[in-house]
Amino acid sequence: MSGKNFSLILAAMLSASVFSQAQTGQSDPEGALVYSLPRTSVRLEVVARQETFYAGPYAKYAEKYLGINARQKDAVSFTVESVKMTPFVEADPDRRYTVAPGSAMPAFLTLTAQGLVSVQSGASDATEWRFPAAGKSDFSDRGVTSNLTSESTTLYRNVKNESSYNKVAVQQEMVVQKSLDARAKEAAEMIFNLRKKRVQIITGDTDATFSGEALSAAIGEITRLEREYMSMFIGYSEFSEQKMNYEVVPSADNESQMYVAFRLSDSKGLVPADEMSGKPYLLEFAVQPVSAPSGKAAAVKGTAARYRVPATCSVKLSDGVNVLLQSRMPVYQLGVESAFPLGGK
Repeated sequence: MSGKNFSLILAAMLSASVFSQAQTGQSDPEGALVYSLPRTSVRLEVVARQETFYAGPYAKYAEKYLGINARQKDAVSFTVESVKMTPFVEADPDRRYTVAPGSAMPAFLTLTAQGLVSVQSGASDATEWRFPAAGKSDFSDRGVTSNLTSESTTLYRNVKNESSYNKVAVQQEMVVQKSLDARAKEAAEMIFNLRKKRVQIITGDTDATFSGEALSAAIGEITRLEREYMSMFIGYSEFSEQKMNYEVVPSADNESQMYVAFRLSDSKGLVPADEMSGKPYLLEFAVQPVSAPSGKAAAVKGTAARYRVPATCSVKLSDGVNVLLQSRMPVYQLGVESAFPLGGK
């Protein structure tokens, strides 16, 4: 580590001599400056996509009339769309020290907002999220064929003659409801007719002549109608985004250095790490040990300043099987803590 880098680390982490470590819950001593050693926190900005799928009313006939397999049940699903991982430095509330009043301080040791603070800083922004109200499928405006058809039936009436009554057949049209199968068949026929018509227009195999914008408009309208009819078989989906921020603070006490960063629930989407209903996403830190300094150093005597040298870590985010994100970053609390003599007795 160069002298310049060492000075930068010291400037960000320490100040002057240490008389005593401040106790949690106690007020800071008057006339003394209180500072904390730095620690690294990792922020994850996660975006998940919610898909609300509505099955088509003719889904079970899709294979019969179109030769395709279609989803037949409404469903809601979530997938992680993007993750942004950002390390930042904050004050460690468990490593707070006081600077002795009037202590001499070398010129290269400067006071900084992060290295000399009495309270934790760098708090994350508040995040609020909610799902939109669940919609209801509506296919009433899709398709142009009638829901009704005519059937012929034979009725009989009695006709009186001179000696008896005879039955005479009478034809009467009755309006009845089409079966779902019949409506699906008509919709499938319309899809194939539209496809055929589009090919005819494109190849010029039609009595009408299309060119320029008229050709583009005709093809676009046929394609739109085809999509409308296809949705009756294959259904349609509506999408929305869900955004959440999560923070992971590594601890030297965790031997595995593996943390559940967040979870993804099938019904709720992104949820906190402690909500067991979701699938866990793991953040793992592979620590590169900090080597011992070369040469011998005399024991620190008199007043000294505490500082930390961060450990460089390889950080991986995974869903337990696949690695989604990987980076390298310095993590202060997983490094080494030492002291810098400031002179005095």
